[in-house]
Amino acid sequence: MAKVKTIYITAKCVDACHIQFHDENGERLGQRNDYVPSWMPEEHYGDYIEIEIDIATGKILNWKKPTQKELKDSITDK
Repeated sequence: MAKVKTIYITAKCVDACHIQFHDENGERLGQRNDYVPSWMPEEHYGDYIEIEIDIATGKILNWKKPTQKELKDSITDK
């Protein structure tokens, strides 16, 4: 059997994607309980989180760094 190199995780959030946003000191800036934001990777249609993880490094391979504006605009509750 071949060695597992990556795992691909898909999770359906059912319009209730909970994300907490923290600053560099770990202080909570706000949160989001809504659709999956547009800056998340892959074609998620606002409902899915899809990430590919490299087993050796633990890094998310399909991550595209969102801008600070995209992140701040994603906060729905402060």
